[in-house]
Amino acid sequence: MMSKNLPSRLHHTAYTTRDMEKTRRFYEDVIGLPLIATWAESEEMFGRQIDYCHCFFGLGDGGALAFFQFANPADEATFSPEIPVTPFHHLALKVDVETQQAIEQRVKDAGHIPPPFVLDHGYCRSLYVHDPNGMIVEFTIDPSNVEEIAQARRADAQATLKRWLSGDRTPNNTYR
Repeated sequence: MMSKNLPSRLHHTAYTTRDMEKTRRFYEDVIGLPLIATWAESEEMFGRQIDYCHCFFGLGDGGALAFFQFANPADEATFSPEIPVTPFHHLALKVDVETQQAIEQRVKDAGHIPPPFVLDHGYCRSLYVHDPNGMIVEFTIDPSNVEEIAQARRADAQATLKRWLSGDRTPNNTYR
């Protein structure tokens, strides 16, 4: 059941980085997300003074990707978890065809390692890129029939989940 009181959009999602300048170059210079705010902070938290930098990179809808870098290596070790290297842990951003092509070209031109890869899921075409922190960022294009696909998945979302959890693992992606 859908609530009428849903959040309006993602304000920001936050991650940590060990090298804010590498992170800035990747997100601003290569990907094209503008650096829209930098907060230099010093706060008492967890019983001690913590100094950190908090940078926000803007998205088209007003949301942002945010990154923290800590001044003290002990704070970094405490607050910076290892990022799992798996395609099943990633951040996905919606783009149009031209933007996806431009990002792919800029990443290739930058000699980014590992190189980007593309998967066509049927319900979207995705470009996957590793950021300097090891996080996978997906840039996704919706197909022309996105509304038809969304309507079909909304209509059977609960039933499909119930079926899958009960052991019936029959795929329902007929769009590939």
